[in-house]
Amino acid sequence: MATTEEVFAKSCHIEIIPPKQDSEKLESDLKLFASKLERVMDSGFTASITDNAMGLLAFQGHECIEELSLAIKPEQILIHLNTFHTKKNLDEILSSCLRLGIRSVLAISGDGSTRLPRLRPADLGVSGTAAVTSVELIRYIRQCYPAFRVGVAFNPYEPETHEFEKLDRKLAAGASFVITQPIIEKNVVIDRLLREYPALPVTIEAWMSKKLYLLSDVVGYPIPEDAEYDPLATLGQLRRVYPQCGFYLSLLGFKTQYALIEEMAGTARTEVGA
Repeated sequence: MATTEEVFAKSCHIEIIPPKQDSEKLESDLKLFASKLERVMDSGFTASITDNAMGLLAFQGHECIEELSLAIKPEQILIHLNTFHTKKNLDEILSSCLRLGIRSVLAISGDGSTRLPRLRPADLGVSGTAAVTSVELIRYIRQCYPAFRVGVAFNPYEPETHEFEKLDRKLAAGASFVITQPIIEKNVVIDRLLREYPALPVTIEAWMSKKLYLLSDVVGYPIPEDAEYDPLATLGQLRRVYPQCGFYLSLLGFKTQYALIEEMAGTARTEVGA
């Protein structure tokens, strides 16, 4: 039986944000992206590459990988894909991922902006809805690109009945795993998710920034800017509470925290080889 350390090593997702398209130091940003991705590959973790995070126009993960001719391990890549694309761009992204050997996608509605187009129902052959949501996106990917394994987001801070009904629609459309919004302690809604969907792989987002107040918009209530928070201690607690889950580490400090995360996983590899 695998230890909790081995489970953590195999299911740890590290969030990587590609360079913004209007970056004034693009060459430096691309080098940083490459170094982060290389380190994640070497660590045996999954690189979870965002798609225009917070509605800010950025290069796509596959674009950076191809432009820089990066050596990747496709099974350790998760590409985020939201609804703020043209149909042509959507197909380009999915086709490029297939060419690179990437087979895991996180389908989300996403953060929009006036600079970003949005998929229309007619683009995906959908009728009876005013807008494309993650449900329609999942269904399109599974029907037209069946090689992909598609994951979805789960928000324990939304009205509970509504969120579980939405999850059921996502699963019916073809989703096969879940990544939650960040939690900082044992959560009764996550407990219900694990209890009622025991066969569904669940990855819990852990907030790795000490700036806990930035979570206010996610959780729906204000958090004081001076609130004390220890991300590594919280991650350790969540691992003990939810040993069966994977963990998605957002806003991880590569300079200050990454080596400690490697230690958590490296201990298990050392023990196995001993």
